[in-house]
Amino acid sequence: MNDYAYAGSFYAFAVWIGLAVPYFVELARKWNTSLLKSMLVSGGFFAAFLVILGTLLPGGGILLGVGFAIIFGAIAAGVPYILKLIKNQRSLIIVATLLALAVPVLMGAQEWDDHDRSHKTLARDLGKDYLESCAPNAILFTFGDNDTYPLWYAQEVEGIRPDVRVINTSLLGIDWYINQLRYKVNQSDAIDVIWTPEQIQGRTRDYVTYKPLPGIPENRYYDLYDMMKNYVGSDDPNKMSGDGGNYNTFPVKKVSIPVDLNLVRSNGTVTPTDSVVNEVRFEISKSGLQKNDLAMLNIIAANHWKRPIYFTMNNSINLGFDNFIRKDGLAYRFVPVENSQVNTGHMMDVIMNKFAYGNADKPGVYFDEENRRHLNDIRRAHTELAFDLIFKNRKDDAKKVLEKADKMMLQENFPYGYTARSNDHDMVSLAFLEACYRAGDTTLANKVKASVQKDLQQQVKFYNSLSGTMAENMSYEKQNAQRLLQQLDQLVDVFSGKKNNMLENGILPNGDTLKKTVDSLNSLQQLEQANP
Repeated sequence: MNDYAYAGSFYAFAVWIGLAVPYFVELARKWNTSLLKSMLVSGGFFAAFLVILGTLLPGGGILLGVGFAIIFGAIAAGVPYILKLIKNQRSLIIVATLLALAVPVLMGAQEWDDHDRSHKTLARDLGKDYLESCAPNAILFTFGDNDTYPLWYAQEVEGIRPDVRVINTSLLGIDWYINQLRYKVNQSDAIDVIWTPEQIQGRTRDYVTYKPLPGIPENRYYDLYDMMKNYVGSDDPNKMSGDGGNYNTFPVKKVSIPVDLNLVRSNGTVTPTDSVVNEVRFEISKSGLQKNDLAMLNIIAANHWKRPIYFTMNNSINLGFDNFIRKDGLAYRFVPVENSQVNTGHMMDVIMNKFAYGNADKPGVYFDEENRRHLNDIRRAHTELAFDLIFKNRKDDAKKVLEKADKMMLQENFPYGYTARSNDHDMVSLAFLEACYRAGDTTLANKVKASVQKDLQQQVKFYNSLSGTMAENMSYEKQNAQRLLQQLDQLVDVFSGKKNNMLENGILPNGDTLKKTVDSLNSLQQLEQANP
């Protein structure tokens, strides 16, 4: 999704290809013995460089370097000589043009299928999925390029969910960006950020450190809004660092957000069956808060549960209220309900009726590694919802969710078994496989199992073929593949009836409970996002 970063280099490459045409023509006109000697000398230096470079490459680089030198030398010395034999000026230009076109034509023939974007809409669809996961007039915090730009495009160009306010936390530490939140944008209402523009522009709140007040009871929780407005937002010198620095501090880590039970039940923040807390209590996990952290806490505290608040990633918040985050499609909603995993009804509607899949259901659409990571986010969402439905004894609905994922992401475009960093692709597919087994969808389970098993077996075979330093360097990857293959075999044993006692007790092959399987999916997503 970040090809825009390389667009300039593509343009420059195309310009040099074009300049090759008059260069070939000029060489053909001036070609003589003196020019040949000059070309051979410069070519000799270039050939020596290639030989030296080749020695640095693994697997016998000297021969490779010599081969490159011969090829480039033949082209540099031979092409102008051949062109010199053409006397007609027009014919010379045509031949030179065709020669210059040889490189891009070869590249296009070999790489067209990998770069054909005529049917690839994953970036746009990913933005749509995030936006459609949100309730009306929501606030959605994003954390990077790939979960921000697609949303902006979907809203501004295609008019998808303009009621959602997208807030990029990477920009949230900038004064002008915070102040822009005070205004209505599209159909999204203005946002209260507590502090005045002057307080936000002041340097004293760029970085706020924890400085406990003496005599504060350790078991007491303090109102977050009051702390942010009247203490951190104060210009009182006594609430500064006091160590020579002129920056503000925050006095307590244990904070709370009051909950209006009637409001959160009436506006859809919670479901009728939720056990709603009277106040959200959490402990700020950091000893230093940057301006984007402070802005996020201000927005949450000042919202008073009036608007839905969402996050595109559950692990990037890191402010202490993780226990009050619930999955609502692709996005995670802040709710006054502790340890609630999935909003079943809302997520079922979003996945079955609103999700888009980047045309992964159309044959022949290519998805590179970055694309596959995001498709795995969608497959993971299906898996999490399927497990939640299984917990609630709704296996038929779980089957529908799993089969929808299988239908919308074809094996030929996005196989269940595929080698990836840390084998995260196969790990998600193993969880998907278990959901298939538990939902009773044997046909789909066999399809997933065959794909994952084939990939892991091929991985182990490849790692076993290595030797020496390369084998040592790949030892972790080999162990990881072997471990997953063993888990796959154990999973098959459990659900084929060979280990019924484990199944009856709700125990998985790796000793986890069903709930821990969903937790492990979240942990896997955190690992991916920490190592983009």
